[in-house]
Amino acid sequence: MSFGKMNTFIDIVSTTPTKDAEGFATTGDTILASVRAYKEDRHGGERWMNMAAFSTASSLFRFRKIPGMEVTAEMLITCDDGRYRILSAEDVRGRGMYIEVLAERLEPSVG
Repeated sequence: MSFGKMNTFIDIVSTTPTKDAEGFATTGDTILASVRAYKEDRHGGERWMNMAAFSTASSLFRFRKIPGMEVTAEMLITCDDGRYRILSAEDVRGRGMYIEVLAERLEPSVG
C-alpha cells in the first residue's frame, strides 16, 4: 500500500465512562492513536460482495499496524466524514504490517 493512497486522517477512539466533578458518569472519548489510512466505502463491486456479503459494514479502513496496540471491536474510528463502529479488525496477510478494519457508519441520533 503506497503512502499516496493513505490520504484519510483517522483517530482510533475508545469510549470510556468518566465521572465529572459532581460524581455523575458521562461517556467520553479517548483518542488512542491518530494515523493516516486508506478508506474505501461500500459499493456494488465484486470484492465487496465477497468480503462483506453478510455484514453491515459500510467502509473499509487499512492502515499501518500500531506497535503495542491491538485494535478491537470495542473501539471507534473517527474521521472528517463521521464516526464508525469497528466490526472486525485483522492483520492483512498475517505479516504484521497493516491492519484492515471493516466498520459501520454511525448515524447521529436526532434528539
